[in-house]
Amino acid sequence: MTHTPVKLTFEQYLEYDDDTDNRYELRNGELVEMPPASPLHSDIVEFLDRLFYSEVQRLELDWRIKRGDVGVQTGLRTARLPDVAVIEGKQWQILRNKASSAVLTVPSLMAVEVVSPYRNQLDENYQRDYIEKRAEYEQHGIPEYWIVDPIAQLVTVLVLVNG
Repeated sequence: MTHTPVKLTFEQYLEYDDDTDNRYELRNGELVEMPPASPLHSDIVEFLDRLFYSEVQRLELDWRIKRGDVGVQTGLRTARLPDVAVIEGKQWQILRNKASSAVLTVPSLMAVEVVSPYRNQLDENYQRDYIEKRAEYEQHGIPEYWIVDPIAQLVTVLVLVNG
């Protein structure tokens, strides 16, 4: 992953464009390039997108399912790009009318991360999704966070209680 040497503000992150299709998260003011997803990762995200979409339709909810294209600000200089975000329809309408990047400053209804391959629990991919993002999403007040781990063949569902 690529890290930028210069720290950005959240506002600079929203306006950042390097004229590529690269996706970046902002971690403590540093741009972190997100590598392209593996085919398995893409299949899992697509499956979850369809599953959530059909459930939202069945329940007639005004929610949107977004695959990696809506960020969530989790700190003053931190913004994450969940693999899947469930957001309210009114949140999406606000984002659609912005000229800058689609990043929520309020909690999404749900965030899902599919863990990229890792060797052990000290690996950066494991630490990022199980430790860093879990703490950030909880602190930001996201009511539900799923960690989908194809290596361990495990789905961890975390629900914010009294948050």
